[in-house]
Amino acid sequence: MLTFGIEEEFVLLDRSTLVPVPIAADIQRALANFNFGRTVVQSEFLRCQLEYSSPVLMHFDEAAQALWDFRSAVAQCADEYGVVVAGVGTSFRNPAQAMVTEEGRYIAIAESIGILASEHYINGLHIHVGVPGREAGVVSLNYLRQWLPTLLAMSANSPFWCGQDTGFSSWRAIQYRRWSSAGCPPEFIDAIDYEKRILALIGLGVTPDKGSISWSARLSARHPTVEIRVADAQLDPSTTLLLALIVRALVLASMTQSETVPPDPAPELLDAGLWHAARYGLSAQLVHPLHHRLVPASEAVQSLLDAAHLALEVLGDLAIVTALAEQLLLVGTGADRQRLAFNTAGKVGLASFLARSIRNDSSADLPLAGHLGPNDPRPLESDSLD
Repeated sequence: MLTFGIEEEFVLLDRSTLVPVPIAADIQRALANFNFGRTVVQSEFLRCQLEYSSPVLMHFDEAAQALWDFRSAVAQCADEYGVVVAGVGTSFRNPAQAMVTEEGRYIAIAESIGILASEHYINGLHIHVGVPGREAGVVSLNYLRQWLPTLLAMSANSPFWCGQDTGFSSWRAIQYRRWSSAGCPPEFIDAIDYEKRILALIGLGVTPDKGSISWSARLSARHPTVEIRVADAQLDPSTTLLLALIVRALVLASMTQSETVPPDPAPELLDAGLWHAARYGLSAQLVHPLHHRLVPASEAVQSLLDAAHLALEVLGDLAIVTALAEQLLLVGTGADRQRLAFNTAGKVGLASFLARSIRNDSSADLPLAGHLGPNDPRPLESDSLD
């Protein structure tokens, strides 16, 4: 039974303008009253961002409880301060200047990236899966590469930028491509090769340390985990849970894969596939993860589910993942739902939708309620920037 953990980033927004507001430190202090201390809720690159690090988890029930508890608490704190807390990959509109958190590492990074600091209003979802060692982690990384575009398409939740519809489903993914080590990781020979190659990146571009490696999937610098970083921050906990359970199943599948696994796709196909997924999400065709040709999005998602099927059965997650995946294909990605809210009722409608989504109110028919369990007290520590 592989453990997993979830890091969710949230942004605090003005209710009327949907512009980020720099009160993350105030919300952090308020969350302490709900027993969410600074080992669980970390500051992020900007003073309008918070990151929640879950306990180390084993089962859907406890993961659902952990996400629900935190989101309920942070929503209540946001209400008290008169702001909206949102799980979105990008804000609807951004302020003119950066709100860099006054911590040494963040300040140093901001100084090194120039004007990019004022445009880094992006929020991600990071999923950790425990692995028995670095060698197993590299095997999983190599296997996961082919699935990253499909996972990005399923998680796409950032259609807006500077008050406009970008035409992309994940504008966060496009923004993040500008960083020096962003994108799909290369294929590695073994753990020694992995270590050698990440050490060569230290000091280049925006990579002052191992924790700033920005690949869409990597080995964690702090934990014995594979860390999948391709996803946008999510509107509601149900989609977060779907992605986390699928990623865990794929890691397990990588450890039990047969000799008939298709050859590793060319890096240019994976890179183009990531761009294509960022553009369209699930609203059009996607690159098939195994055959590398355009197919309906539902077919690409089904290919992923087929690859994870046996692992999901072993882990006891097949029924809930199947239900959540069907729901996602039915109601659309976060980007689709944000667009619908904005096109229906403008900024007021979008603000109301985001405020409801944080508690899952906007998708109450998802199979989340009733699947609750105890929390593991061990939180993850974030080593992320995005």
